[in-house]
Amino acid sequence: MFGRLTWQAIPWSEPVPLIAAGVVGLFLLAVISWVFVKGYAPYLWREWITSVDHKRIGVMYCLLALVMLLRGFSDAAMMRSQQALAFHGPGYLPPDHYDQIFSAHGTIMIFFVAMPFVIGLMNFVVPLQLGVRDVAFPTLNSVSFWLAASGALLVNVSLVVGEFARTGWLPYPPLSELQYSPGVGVDYYLWSLQISGAGTLLSGVNLVTTILKMRAPGLSYTRMPVFCWTALASNLLIVAAFPILTAVTAMLLLDRYLGFHFFTNELGGNPMMFVNLIWAWGHPEVYILILPAFGVFSEVIATFSRKPLFGYRSMVAATMAICVLSFMVWLHHFFTMGAGADVNGFFGIMTMIIAVPTGVKVYNWLFTMYGGKVHFSTPMLWSIGFMVTFVIGGMTGVLMAIPPADFVLHNSLFLIAHFHNVIIGGVLFGAFAGYTYWFPKAFGFQLDERWGKCAFWLWFLGFYTAFMPLYVLGLLGMTRRMQHFDRPEWYPWVLVAGAGAVLITLGICAQVIQLAVSIRNRALLADLTGDPWDGRTLEWATASPPPAFNFAVLPNVTGEEPYWGMKERARALAHLLTTEPSYEAISVPRNSPTGVVTAFFGVFLGFAMIWRIYWLAGLGFVGIYAAFVVFAWRDRSEEEISAAEVARLDRSNRMMRSSVLAEEAS
Repeated sequence: MFGRLTWQAIPWSEPVPLIAAGVVGLFLLAVISWVFVKGYAPYLWREWITSVDHKRIGVMYCLLALVMLLRGFSDAAMMRSQQALAFHGPGYLPPDHYDQIFSAHGTIMIFFVAMPFVIGLMNFVVPLQLGVRDVAFPTLNSVSFWLAASGALLVNVSLVVGEFARTGWLPYPPLSELQYSPGVGVDYYLWSLQISGAGTLLSGVNLVTTILKMRAPGLSYTRMPVFCWTALASNLLIVAAFPILTAVTAMLLLDRYLGFHFFTNELGGNPMMFVNLIWAWGHPEVYILILPAFGVFSEVIATFSRKPLFGYRSMVAATMAICVLSFMVWLHHFFTMGAGADVNGFFGIMTMIIAVPTGVKVYNWLFTMYGGKVHFSTPMLWSIGFMVTFVIGGMTGVLMAIPPADFVLHNSLFLIAHFHNVIIGGVLFGAFAGYTYWFPKAFGFQLDERWGKCAFWLWFLGFYTAFMPLYVLGLLGMTRRMQHFDRPEWYPWVLVAGAGAVLITLGICAQVIQLAVSIRNRALLADLTGDPWDGRTLEWATASPPPAFNFAVLPNVTGEEPYWGMKERARALAHLLTTEPSYEAISVPRNSPTGVVTAFFGVFLGFAMIWRIYWLAGLGFVGIYAAFVVFAWRDRSEEEISAAEVARLDRSNRMMRSSVLAEEAS
């Protein structure tokens, strides 16, 4: 009745996962109890869990990313401490558990930290920058988020029920085939990615449609902020690349469940086809993550340099060039696998070429700062730290694009250092810059600057201390995924890398303290005008936090920086340029439980398929189908906000902005 699920699925003999699961379980129980005791449950259900507002969904994506960052970093800390203790000894993690930890670390950090973080920022910011009220498909947006959360939940369930994959973050066959991985670890990996990947693909379709079809009057493509361009390129890549991931994981599932032979060693299977397909998705995935970060840096650097972004059109051209070229470089991930000198040479050259548009962007950011009045606020520090760090990562990437060099460095810690150089220095620094920059827009108060700068410097110094030694270790011959070692020349560098992990831990603690201090002092840090950074794009024209309808009247765009131009003219005249508009009632989408209900049944479907409980899987599928049928038969899809309520909210924001203009004039 319960398929392969038995009491032995719980790792009774392994204290680390049981203690971790117990602590997390008690914390969740405490939070849920607090929510119900305080009477917050109806508010959470109404305003967050069932919300289809793009701003709420964007915040929930970012919250999911931050929570999973803690889980993913705990895996990294265990790997670093294991290696520090495993010189001439076994350490404290058995090989089986260590293999699961490094597989879970990569899976969580890419799929459930980086992806939700950038999608969350795009969800929150893009409709505001486009001057529209919501995304194209609001309920689909909710479904996308909750599917991503379902995948994250399945990965965490594997901590205490069964096991996770021991194959690395990409499950290369034949190791991931049933013959060599007969447990449920690979199944947890595949089903969590199938479910969350479907949500990501739906989100990509939604945001591409929003950007192409739902811009404010007068907002032509050449007037869109650069963040919207990078979001467009990123989501075009999602639409093109994620079906490849869905297909390749589905084929591996067919191998494991029905005895197919897509990637087996016998009966016509070809493991190298999996490697080609997974990296045909995998390298565009790197640019899916980094392009929105580039957009964040473009917004932050222009704002804190107090001047327009240098070379706007070249920045757009570079963005779209990266979008196209990203599908032409995937083979550089496996130069050593026998494709031949001609093929390796082509992909090596293409990898060097794709560095050119990225270099264009770096110079544009530097020229934006040059001659500007640079303010070194926390978002700007993350941006400057990114430029220094990412250039180093880019240079090591070009080095590894040379096939003979890659033959020496492949699968060494040099590769790990390079990858973290671009993902942490690029994607994560960009996410933190965006999180700090748009936090007051989301919540109505700024984050504490003192603790924000402390967190930046701990992260920055911690990154260099943790990962620069890995370049040296790679050159010394240390390979990735080593559970123990006995080479004495490696040990000092491993200890230094461990010290860097401690600094990063302190950086994360500083970010937690920053959030707590900011919430405590939110009255002092309040953003009263909706424009705390003196921003240049349309999201700063609304109140903080924005109302459900975003704009009382949709903006009419007349220039490349419409909000900045309007603001400068208002400053010159010392009053708002426009008279109070004629307010009208606004229709907004109704909240819908479709997303969370779909995710609820999706978790049961995935869990049941992992353990071969087919009757439960059938019930999960029926539940998902029923949720969509009920949604399709809804009789009301919108609710109306009265003209009086629209006027009240807009007048309050206009009054604050008028008082600030008067103070500046005096």
